[in-house]
Amino acid sequence: MPPASAGASAGEARDPIRGRPPPRPAALVPASVVLDHRDVGRALVRIAHEILERNRGSDDLVLLGIPTRGVPLARRIAAHIARVESHPVAAGSLDVTMYRDDLRLRPARTLMHTEVPPGGVDDKTVVLVDDVLFSGRTIRAALDALADLGRPRAVRLAVLVDRGHRELPIRADFVGKNLPTSLVEQVRVTLTELDGDDAVLIEAAGREVLT
Repeated sequence: MPPASAGASAGEARDPIRGRPPPRPAALVPASVVLDHRDVGRALVRIAHEILERNRGSDDLVLLGIPTRGVPLARRIAAHIARVESHPVAAGSLDVTMYRDDLRLRPARTLMHTEVPPGGVDDKTVVLVDDVLFSGRTIRAALDALADLGRPRAVRLAVLVDRGHRELPIRADFVGKNLPTSLVEQVRVTLTELDGDDAVLIEAAGREVLT
């Protein structure tokens, strides 16, 4: 039997095929908080004001959130705009499930709810709202879904986080936080309405994460 390598301890288990110790379990990695609840709140207020400035008011404005977390974000932004304008702003939701280009690869999906405000989207400025902009494929699906609902005058995109790594020529008009990331990192958004708190966290993929 070949001697154990000098770096191995006497009682350490070894891989019988490769003669090396088995890989150690991945260490617990704390998630890094990029935005806390105060930061998220400020980002949404800023996005609301930028939408008003770009649109020159809230006339004919419709916000559609992309499920899941885009929906409460759209409603919050609409509420901020309504406080400034002193009248309600139309907000709803847009399910993109059946328009995704990976549907045949991952067919088992739960359909979400599409809620179009009573005035519809024809000749309106529609702002699509999502939590994280990544490859751009979800937004491409949203544009296809929106086209089946009507013909808006203009379509804008608002996201809480833009993490880069686009695969399609899509860019957000309103961004809460530009967050450079690597492809092995994950960006996780939590919202009070769904998770009990507002935060944006970045974590290493494939590892057990402490939050």
